[in-house]
Amino acid sequence: MLWFIGRRAAIAVPTLVAISFIIFAILDLAPGDPTSHLPLTIPREVREQIRESMGVNDPFLVKWLLWVKQVMIHEPISLIEQLFNVQIGSGERTRVISWQSRGPVVETIAERLPQTTWVMGLAFVFGILIAVPVGVISAYKQYSVFDQIGTFVSMVGYSVPTFFTGLLAIVIFSVKLGWFPSYYDTTLEVTDWSSFVAQIKQIVLPVGVLSMFNAAALSRFTRSSMLDNLSEDYVRTARSKGLKEKRVLVRHVLRNSLIPVVTLIALQVPGIFAGALITEQIFRINGIGHLLISSIHGGDIPMVQTLSFLIAALTVLFNLVADVVYGMLDPRIRYD
Repeated sequence: MLWFIGRRAAIAVPTLVAISFIIFAILDLAPGDPTSHLPLTIPREVREQIRESMGVNDPFLVKWLLWVKQVMIHEPISLIEQLFNVQIGSGERTRVISWQSRGPVVETIAERLPQTTWVMGLAFVFGILIAVPVGVISAYKQYSVFDQIGTFVSMVGYSVPTFFTGLLAIVIFSVKLGWFPSYYDTTLEVTDWSSFVAQIKQIVLPVGVLSMFNAAALSRFTRSSMLDNLSEDYVRTARSKGLKEKRVLVRHVLRNSLIPVVTLIALQVPGIFAGALITEQIFRINGIGHLLISSIHGGDIPMVQTLSFLIAALTVLFNLVADVVYGMLDPRIRYD
């Protein structure tokens, strides 16, 4: 297992380097200037000096190699120093600087990350907790009333975009009924019971909207995988041995059916940030999605490059996690 993880990690490094090159090349060709937000009264000579100091006029390969060094080496070291209050080396290292805030990009991302992981992470977990049981029961009771209702709800939940369901939820539950707030207050601090209740109320709508969307696709995928395995010979053999139906369903069928489902779940984890792009705009959550949209609108190329690379790195990481989980679910899989 350790040899397999090490081998996959060794493959992931050149993969991430190639991804970083593509991301940096595409965004470097995009129009953008670090002096575009400065006052128009600043002379052209001063603007040119600012561009030179920030390395904008350097050759492409020089800029890319410096950015890779900053993102893969300097920024992780700086993050470790801040988290554990230690100093590694001399402490003098170049950072990826945002063109809008003029501060380190990773520090801005670290400030916005808790809001995204709190809301979108809960939606992802609840989506899995809803989708897997619904998919299992729908497959076991195929064509039943439960299956028909589950199919209809999942089709509607997956077909309707989140910006429509989000606005609909705000109109119904915030404007009409007044049960929940229509926006997410990122400045709220949980210090007592009333603030805790306020925190729960403001996450209900965004978490509910995203949970329904995530559960819709995953439940249909789980149902399809369960149906494929319910007709296999090993299921009939397990039943002929006198095993209880619950044990056959959970221990044998579900365990094998979860192998392709794990792949979908692993690939959906980076999708948390993709879902945040729309949902955070609707509910005004000051998270990663809102940061990415504002950076694109403001032409903050270093921020967009770093966020895009972060999502790509999460995709590579959770593909590795999915491969490791395969061996836990199916003992026939060997990594030697």
